[in-house]
Amino acid sequence: MPDNSSPPLEAAPRKPLTPAAQRALAEAEARRKAAEQTAATRPKELQGPKGPEPTRYGDWETKGIASDF
Repeated sequence: MPDNSSPPLEAAPRKPLTPAAQRALAEAEARRKAAEQTAATRPKELQGPKGPEPTRYGDWETKGIASDF
């Protein structure tokens, strides 16, 4: 019986990151951690929208109807 499994793919070598790219990644990680901390300290919203804040994206969805404002 022939073996149909393929050999594992090797990861391509990555190019070294520039100092600016490294700073950007560090800043993004710091922003993610700060957002997690502020989200944990906020009180839970009752009967609010599910998912990300809708006003950030310029629309609001209620009972399946999206309205722009």
